[in-house]
Amino acid sequence: MKVYIANFGRQNYEWPICRERGTVATMNAVDAQKYWEANDREGYVSTRMANDTTAAGKKPTKATASRWFNLMTTVAETVGDIWVHKDGDELWWTTSRSGAPSFERKMEPIEHGRDVVICHKHCAPWSNESKKGVPLRWNELHPKAKDFLSTEATLQSLSPLYRDYTLALIAGDDLGQWHDTPLWAKRSETAKKGYAPIKYGSQADKIAYQRASELFEAADAAERMARTAVSTTNSANGQTAERVVKRKDLRFPSAAALQDYITELMGAQEYCCELTGLPLEMDEVNGDPAMFASLDRIDSSGHYEPDNLQVVCRFANFWKGASDDTEFRRLVGVLRSSASA
Repeated sequence: MKVYIANFGRQNYEWPICRERGTVATMNAVDAQKYWEANDREGYVSTRMANDTTAAGKKPTKATASRWFNLMTTVAETVGDIWVHKDGDELWWTTSRSGAPSFERKMEPIEHGRDVVICHKHCAPWSNESKKGVPLRWNELHPKAKDFLSTEATLQSLSPLYRDYTLALIAGDDLGQWHDTPLWAKRSETAKKGYAPIKYGSQADKIAYQRASELFEAADAAERMARTAVSTTNSANGQTAERVVKRKDLRFPSAAALQDYITELMGAQEYCCELTGLPLEMDEVNGDPAMFASLDRIDSSGHYEPDNLQVVCRFANFWKGASDDTEFRRLVGVLRSSASA
């Protein structure tokens, strides 16, 4: 059994229909559906990168478009899985049922709506109460639970630890075994200081500014140190040494230009780590440093330049090191498959 945290379309437009009909759903643009039906991932990804945008209005990255390809398969094939959806101050849940999915063509009822094919899969009636009849109120949840029980992306499959917590929450069981741990207790304290995963707007701008500033400040420091070393050497031996220090690894004209690029990247990645799919987090005091957003070079031997950068969780950047990006992604996939088995 898997547990999915899900939204249902941009601006969540399909949620009222899912709730009324007892379904879970996802959608593809009509021009993309044919690639999904043909199981043509490469064709799907290339057309989505060229023709579609994320909810933040950004062109999707390759990894994001690849995740989109998986969405309809997940919904069409789900049986016996738990689905969770946040609606205002209420947390709703259901269990997917067997049977064939339905596919319906529709114009999205939102501004700049697309012509889409929607896949609906039947589920049990949606409920906003635990199995013991206790209302599931968002403002009554533990802060750590709030981190993973909502998503800016279309859907996310929870890890075994968070899956078990969610199942216990829905069952109405005692949650003390999680709440009493040091990690959850620490998260409760940091919630008082406004710590949160990266969302749209000012938080993303802030983290982009920080990452851009760090790189340019590091480049300035390296240049100063290099010039100091050359000057010291020349003074010591009386010889003339010519050395030109260049920002050869940093191919942006300014920190502001890099900041704008990082902001675009995070929107294209739907504010998720490009390598793991986990939500990116801010650099908040007493936050989880391993989950903070980190700028990674796709080709570690290349430069900090457009098309060679991705935003990832700090721990993923550390683990990847100088490894080949494709191979590292393969290993992440193996780990993810093993964890969900």
